[in-house]
Amino acid sequence: MPKKKKLKTFRATSAVKSIARDVLGTPPPVRRSENKKRQKKEKYKPTLGKLLGE
Repeated sequence: MPKKKKLKTFRATSAVKSIARDVLGTPPPVRRSENKKRQKKEKYKPTLGKLLGE
C-alpha cells in the first residue's frame, strides 16, 4: 500500500499570501537594474596575444 502524504503544518504567512494572490493576482517579476557603483572586475589577466592584438 502506498503511504499517505504527510500534512504540512499550518503557517499563517503562507495562508495570508495565498489569499492575497487570489485577490490581487501574482506580483510582477522584479526588474533589477545594474548597480552603477559596483562594476564587474575581469576574472583573469589579459593574455599576451590579446594585449598584442589590441
